[in-house]
Amino acid sequence: MNAPTARTNAPASRRFEAMMFLALSVLIWPFVAVGVVGAFGFSVWMYQMLSHSGGM
Repeated sequence: MNAPTARTNAPASRRFEAMMFLALSVLIWPFVAVGVVGAFGFSVWMYQMLSHSGGM
């Protein structure tokens, strides 16, 4: 039997890798960034609410 070589799957895997890169960079990472910034802002707000250092 002949086993498939790595060269036969190279174009398909390269296309898959490019599509995954685009999906991560365009679709997923912006939502992750907004979530991280929102979580940080929420944690600062909660800290100020609980420690009564809101400046009021």
